[in-house]
Amino acid sequence: MKLSRLKNIKIFLMDVDGVLTDGKMFYFTDANGIDHEFKAFNSQDGIGLIVLNKFGIITGIVTGRESESVFQRASLLKMRFVYQGFLTKKWACDEILKKTNLTYENLCYMGDDIPDIPVLKRAGFAVCPSNAVDEVKRVCHYVATKKGGDGAVREVCDMIIKAKGFVDDVKRGFEEGIWPKNTCNYKIENVLYSVWRKNRK
Repeated sequence: MKLSRLKNIKIFLMDVDGVLTDGKMFYFTDANGIDHEFKAFNSQDGIGLIVLNKFGIITGIVTGRESESVFQRASLLKMRFVYQGFLTKKWACDEILKKTNLTYENLCYMGDDIPDIPVLKRAGFAVCPSNAVDEVKRVCHYVATKKGGDGAVREVCDMIIKAKGFVDDVKRGFEEGIWPKNTCNYKIENVLYSVWRKNRK
């Protein structure tokens, strides 16, 4: 594992199902016969992502599915990018990196399944949860000790903070309420593949 790669990380993008969640999906049918999808997220992952935001590390989601709950969760965590419905995730990552004037060397990407591999192969730091498929584990720089939805994302957040020497600053932030002035305060971008594709024609 090459932790030195984490020093160049300026953006952390990730999949949702199997990474921010354990991969399970719950559906509820309301009185009008409309199905609603529910996902369970990990609160410790959330704290880790909020801390990265405090130190100017951009965060975002690239997922093959579309879900309102994903957008709501990302909004709560002050994430900058939410790209939904993208099975070809490289398209989304290429666009995000262009918008932020960053390169793949600056990208930490976390995924758990085959659609994530093209991005993982290019990322400056490629990581997956312990429940990832074997094909993904083989291309990653690091396999988390935790499962998706059970602290895997937090594990990576803590690694980034440690590699950049922010541990004492994080403690100070929570103890004294003093945080760096480079907190990311961007308006969230929620990009749906169906709309994105039409705009590119």
